[in-house]
Amino acid sequence: MDTEIVIALLALIGMEVVLGIDNLVFIAILTNRLPPERRRSARLIGLGLAVGLRLVMLAGVGWLITLTQPLFNVLGQDVSGKDLILLAGGLFLIGKAVIEIHHRVDPNAKEETSAANAVTAAFGPTVLQIVLIDMVFSVDSILAAVGLTDVIWVIVVAILVSVTVMLLSMDALSNFMEKNPTVVMLALAFLVMIGMVLVAEGLHVHVPKGFIYVAMAFAAAVEGLNVVARRSGERRRAAAPTLPAAAAAPNPGPSTAAR
Repeated sequence: MDTEIVIALLALIGMEVVLGIDNLVFIAILTNRLPPERRRSARLIGLGLAVGLRLVMLAGVGWLITLTQPLFNVLGQDVSGKDLILLAGGLFLIGKAVIEIHHRVDPNAKEETSAANAVTAAFGPTVLQIVLIDMVFSVDSILAAVGLTDVIWVIVVAILVSVTVMLLSMDALSNFMEKNPTVVMLALAFLVMIGMVLVAEGLHVHVPKGFIYVAMAFAAAVEGLNVVARRSGERRRAAAPTLPAAAAAPNPGPSTAAR
């Protein structure tokens, strides 16, 4: 291993871990709708199939590169297979996140869509959605990885490390999101933004990823401060001494007889 390969490996691991944040948030939101006893198995199966899919795509990287070649032309704009995948994935993310936000904002939405929720929150569809959205995220990450290095084992190691990080942090993230509903709303807003970025990329409008991740980090930091402030307030209220009923009752003032 020379210095160039080591640098490429570290850069790829960092890139895969950062790009995996989007996937991690989506998986946490999906699996938290399952019964508690089935959540971990759905995450393990979904991520296992997802990493297998990434390795298959890496093995067929020659075919993957052909996705960047134009298939047809619309209004003077070339459209490739990669563009179609990004458009479909972006629209799916936007639709999924908007529906989830609607369910949490509208008090009547949950009752109106209980039957639909029972289907979409089933084990099989949840795992399938994890695999499909990972395929969308994998297209860009694999193409970027191949552009960074042509050493296949380096890309494989980076993929395995990023998935391992996701597995180790998945339960903690899911539990944290379940205990803090406002964090879930923030995560759904992230998914809407990520979906819009995917759609923009599919339409050949480049959006610098650095701006996106800086905005996400800033919003997450603000929400983190809100969580800390809420917990501090709860601790203060719990530690405040409770006054006896007689002492807490307001003074009715002088009676009529006394007047």
